[in-house]
Amino acid sequence: MTRQDILKAEDIFAHNIGSGKVKTTYTTQKHVEVNLQDIPQEIMEKHGKITLAIDIMFINKIPFIMTMSCNICFGTAELIKDMKNNTLVTSNKQVVQAYQAHGFRLKAILADGQFIHIQQIIKQKGITLNICAGNEHIGEIERYIRTVKERVRSIATALPFERYPPQLTVKIVYNCVFWLNSFPHKDTVHTTMSPRAIMMGQRITYNKHSKLEFGTYVQTHKKHNNSIEPRTSGAIALRPSGNEKGGHYFLSLQEKNYKE
Repeated sequence: MTRQDILKAEDIFAHNIGSGKVKTTYTTQKHVEVNLQDIPQEIMEKHGKITLAIDIMFINKIPFIMTMSCNICFGTAELIKDMKNNTLVTSNKQVVQAYQAHGFRLKAILADGQFIHIQQIIKQKGITLNICAGNEHIGEIERYIRTVKERVRSIATALPFERYPPQLTVKIVYNCVFWLNSFPHKDTVHTTMSPRAIMMGQRITYNKHSKLEFGTYVQTHKKHNNSIEPRTSGAIALRPSGNEKGGHYFLSLQEKNYKE
């Protein structure tokens, strides 16, 4: 038996999962340095006041509130349990706070008729909610939703699963929005900075955030003791967390929850 024989066996049968489950040890992570990118002052001066397009998207009957800023082209997606007024107002409030936390101010929101019932509530917060006519739509958010749906379908068709639980479908949407924000947009206010970099001052690096593709089967660490129980558990890679450490979110197949 030669070294080449062992390498060929690993290529054919992959690594020994049982050995990895009991021999894996948790290594101490390196100190993380947070390097936030400064937003150019000219962007804040010219585009510090944000106009937001908003709409509701359905995928497999699961509703999401989708938003996109018209100039920065930063998009968000949030799962909602229903379309009641309180739910829409709460979701809108969270988006407004996110922009304000990074120095931006929301001046107007573009929406269609299904948001007309919260128009006065939004107006009380100093934000103009512009409702389009009954036979019209907001072009910016409609195109963004179409792009997200295309990305979701492209990922779903490449996965080896016959059925998609709601949690997995939601995470596919979040994954698509994350990567759409991570690359420069052709209609954005800056030619080289991504919407995420403009909004949050954070850049995505290949070595940290592109290690795992969505749907990859991995072994993740879990709490253990001196018993003979395995030290890892099977999970499905979902998306990068976006932090400087380069963490990822996973869907645990045993514990039925998410871990980072």
